[in-house]
Amino acid sequence: MNPSTTLVASDLDRTLIYSAGALGLTVPDAQAPRLLCVEVYQGKPLSYVTETAAGLLPRLAAETVFVPATTRTREQYGRIHLPGPTPRYAICANGGHILVDGVSDPDWQRRVAARMAGECASLDEVRAHLLAVADPAWLLKERVAEDLFAYLVVERALLPEGWVKELAAWADGRGWGVSLQGRKVYAVPKPLTKSAAVQEIARRVGPARILAAGDSLLDADLLLAADRAWRPSHGELADTGWSAPRVDVVPERGVAAGEEILRRFLEG
Repeated sequence: MNPSTTLVASDLDRTLIYSAGALGLTVPDAQAPRLLCVEVYQGKPLSYVTETAAGLLPRLAAETVFVPATTRTREQYGRIHLPGPTPRYAICANGGHILVDGVSDPDWQRRVAARMAGECASLDEVRAHLLAVADPAWLLKERVAEDLFAYLVVERALLPEGWVKELAAWADGRGWGVSLQGRKVYAVPKPLTKSAAVQEIARRVGPARILAAGDSLLDADLLLAADRAWRPSHGELADTGWSAPRVDVVPERGVAAGEEILRRFLEG
């Protein structure tokens, strides 16, 4: 192991990159930071970082093993083009895929599939339940990601109070977890974790320490597994008041938090 190596594993959406609706700009327009678009979807700009953050990302890639760790599918991750070299390793589908130079590692896929088969209810059972308890009045879309987990796109303002908690209680007994992020309600098998995938990458590269960042409950295991971690002052973890040793909160919200998290990574 190279004792000088640091592995940085970071969530992307609402941690490092931000949609227009999540930018959280509170300063007067004339004082707003310059933004760089890092994702285009259907011919339109979708996700951004500040220009300052764009300058920090190549430094991070040069000084650490930088690993994007996202719940996005491989196709969705492929739309993101961060400044700097393409990371050698990336984690997609909440740990379901480890990409090595852009290609999913087949051995890791087999290991994940074996754990899910042995520890969880089937995707078909969970998906059927999601559709049975969802109300068409607020359900916009239902999707399956990589044949690994399911999620609903909802009108959050119409979501009944307590519905997510009831769903989480049902899923918990079947080896699944539930997370509400923006307009999406995720149902994810418990063995499907970013932390497990990060630990596998750490085994391969042999880092001296792991730094991490994330904003949602799906990132909690990643933050807990790190030697040092950060979360922004927005998002699911902030809304629930989640805290843990070695996890610091950056005071910024929105795209400014992404910039500050990059600074913290570089400071170590």
